Amino acid sequence: MVSQRPLGDITRGTTNPNRLRRVDRWIAWRCVNTLSESRDPLVIDLGFGATPITTVELYDRLKVIRPDMRVVGLEIDPERVSAAKQYEKMGLAFERGGFELAGMRPTIVRAFNVLRQYDESAVAPAWSSMTSRLADKGFLIEGTCDELGRVCTWAALPAGASEPVSLTLAAKLSTLDSPAVFAERLPKALIHHNVPGEPVHELLSGLEEAWRHNASVGVFGPRQRWLATIQRLGRPTLDGPSRWRLGEVTYPWP
Repeated sequence: MVSQRPLGDITRGTTNPNRLRRVDRWIAWRCVNTLSESRDPLVIDLGFGATPITTVELYDRLKVIRPDMRVVGLEIDPERVSAAKQYEKMGLAFERGGFELAGMRPTIVRAFNVLRQYDESAVAPAWSSMTSRLADKGFLIEGTCDELGRVCTWAALPAGASEPVSLTLAAKLSTLDSPAVFAERLPKALIHHNVPGEPVHELLSGLEEAWRHNASVGVFGPRQRWLATIQRLGRPTLDGPSRWRLGEVTYPWP
């Protein structure tokens, strides 16, 4: 492993148990072949925060795919790393590192609620730093969510990419008042572009209009209203009804 100074800044570190369950579920679906076929299935959780609970949960959720996989939680704050060491076990470790990924070459990187705390100008260099260090066919999953993980969005970038290939919106449908809430949790690269004339604004506005149009469908439950909303919008997706029923939808990057 190459030793070098971590790239990035110490962030707030706010986290909660089960906060990242939606993105973990998506990773287990979207990246199943990537993990299954990897010669060295290494997953990095970048910026695990004040406690390592979501890294432990990621390990527990993905090891059913590859029992021999390794998960490494990275943090720039050495005190957080030191405190997390007590949770280490076979296949799970915690190290100091940032966007340089501590010199490792992972199959998957999950970076959640990290870049949201940076200036937008820092996003592209951070993406490039991470995707350039991914193993072949690897993925960077970068996004943000609310404090309880009920509203989430994330971008997926393949190895070597300078920009994402997809944007996923995910929510707990029983508490979803409107797709407009996704605007507050967009990835940093998009959040300041949610203005008229921008593609992401067109996407969210279209979802909101379709949601309002299907208000009467809500009598059959929020899941049916969500399905009807996606179908009415009619934009090409990268998934299908089986994922939509979970409160997700994945679009090509806007």
